[in-house]
Amino acid sequence: MNDSGVKIPAADLSTDRLHPALGDPALASMNFLNEVANRFPEAVSLAPGRPSEDFYDVADLPRYLQIFCDHLTNEKGADEALVRRTLFQYGRTKGIISELLARHLSRDEGIDVDPESIVVTVGCQEAMFLVLRALRVDERDVVLTVSPGYVGLTGAARLVDLPVRPVRENEHGIDLDHLVEQIEAVRAEGKRPRALYLVPDFANPSGASLDLASRRRLLAIAAEYDLLLLEDNPYGLFGSEDGQRLPTLKALDTSRRVIYLGSLSKTCFPGARIGFVVADQRVAGADGESTLFADELSKIKSMLTVNTPPVAQAIAGGSLLEHGCSLVEANTREIRLYSRNLRLLLAGMDRRFPPGGDHQVSWNTPGGGFFVVVTVPFAADDAALEYGAAKYGVLWTPMSHFYDGRGGENQLRLSVSVVSPEEIETGLDRLAMLIADLSGKEVPAQ
Repeated sequence: MNDSGVKIPAADLSTDRLHPALGDPALASMNFLNEVANRFPEAVSLAPGRPSEDFYDVADLPRYLQIFCDHLTNEKGADEALVRRTLFQYGRTKGIISELLARHLSRDEGIDVDPESIVVTVGCQEAMFLVLRALRVDERDVVLTVSPGYVGLTGAARLVDLPVRPVRENEHGIDLDHLVEQIEAVRAEGKRPRALYLVPDFANPSGASLDLASRRRLLAIAAEYDLLLLEDNPYGLFGSEDGQRLPTLKALDTSRRVIYLGSLSKTCFPGARIGFVVADQRVAGADGESTLFADELSKIKSMLTVNTPPVAQAIAGGSLLEHGCSLVEANTREIRLYSRNLRLLLAGMDRRFPPGGDHQVSWNTPGGGFFVVVTVPFAADDAALEYGAAKYGVLWTPMSHFYDGRGGENQLRLSVSVVSPEEIETGLDRLAMLIADLSGKEVPAQ
């Protein structure tokens, strides 16, 4: 009621007056999985893709900050006032650690880029959003993505009204023949395939990787069909402990086909929320002048997050500097931990589901990363997840969440990143009981 006694209707909303993407399952998946984990805090969780917390130390944060301040003073000639302004003020939209990230890319990945082609973002998720927003010109534009794939890309595409066309995954990481079929099908519909998003190394959710021949052929296909490649590389460092890694697509790229999406969430710590995009493509203007694609992305960022918090950048920058700007060097302990955990999980699956048994359970064997995909003889859906959490105390991720449509109905993803060896054994014991239960077999005694 107002002062005159007239009833004023509430300013509530209905779904038909909100963006339709808000009703898309891709946007609800992460919230659902987090909610289940919060409801069953005592369960052994083989679900999250978070990095290990074993080596975090709050005392590191002020040291990293001081290292970065010393860098500004000693290497950049900044006085006290400039150091203070760099940390406390908004800062440049493209970021204050682009040069350090360029050093990392050169040292660890063999990627040599101008720091001006790097935009530091609020996590890699913002980097994806910026690129997709820039590439979506009108309703004819389409983005392709490997399926199963990261739900964050699908959700971001929905929010910028960019249709997503799936490309099948295979044992080589991507079915390149199917990619060509999808490109040609999109074109036949009068639409424009703008880019392909993929994680070439130890992909989320499957753990699959592209071999070298597939990487080279993919770059050739991109050139032939005038396609950009959005290479996301959060797990590439976490392979074998001998340090042997395949070159990234960006390192192999000689014609600026690859837009490289980077993140420090797994290799530094996610609380900093530091991602970045390498966008060294040239953008021709109507006046005949050209700019870096990174400069165009920074315009969008200035309207979205203004800048990436300088204090967070400084702390991440200090961590980089402490290790000579090598994330490989900074993650020697993490590489050993993830490699060990992956070996333990695969060995544990072998013992519980030996070859030749009637269990109808199978799984892939990634060479690194966080994830293993298990195929089971029942619907591994959200209901099965909740049932397993409540009755057996084990959490995992239904693979159906990573498909845009149908797919993965009889598969689940296991993650090894935040569990101890003891938790892996306990979790697999509980998972084996759940599988026996839902397969109609005798449940092993606890």
